[in-house]
Amino acid sequence: MSEASPTSSPPQVESFTLGPYATNCYVVSVPGGRDCWIIDASFEPQPLIRRVRSLGLTPVALILTHAHIDHIAGVRDVLAAFPRLPVWIHKEEERWLGDPELNLSAFTGMPVTAPGPDRVLIEGDVLELGSSKWRVLHTPGHSPGGITLYEPASHIAFVGDALFSGSIGRTDFPGCSFEQLASSIREKIYMLPADTRFYAGHGEPGTIGHERRTNPFVRG
Repeated sequence: MSEASPTSSPPQVESFTLGPYATNCYVVSVPGGRDCWIIDASFEPQPLIRRVRSLGLTPVALILTHAHIDHIAGVRDVLAAFPRLPVWIHKEEERWLGDPELNLSAFTGMPVTAPGPDRVLIEGDVLELGSSKWRVLHTPGHSPGGITLYEPASHIAFVGDALFSGSIGRTDFPGCSFEQLASSIREKIYMLPADTRFYAGHGEPGTIGHERRTNPFVRG
């Protein structure tokens, strides 16, 4: 696909690894701007909340890459800290926030529900944060409503639990499909430019080109 050249002032990304599942949650902002996004909210998100406040940022959306327990357990805490913050999630998981069986929390002995969503996302949506524009890619397989957020100008992507450095998301949960996930990775994520830096729901960041060549579960 044709892409813009990387910008000289890319969005700023801060990562917070939270909770018993070591879930990566992110604060995304644009240099010179005061608005930010929070991407995913796991257990005990206080370090993330403190950082947002210390930077003087104003969250304008809580975007959920999907609605498994480890990505939504801290939603209520985040909303308590930032009242009226809208929650966005893909339409395929619109009901999951309020259903512990769908979000898998019922099976952990810690049933979790969360408010929202205030907006449902679909493939092709373009989300704006300051001067940055992000494409919503529907990348199901690990869950039906998994999304990837991609910013063409900076070659940055948030892939949720679809793809990891050297691995992929689990497909043994209800609603999962390895075939669907492999298709999402090959047809959506691996189609991004090779130098795209991706941020996953677990583990370290990586580049699309490296995973395309070396990922042992889904090769490009």
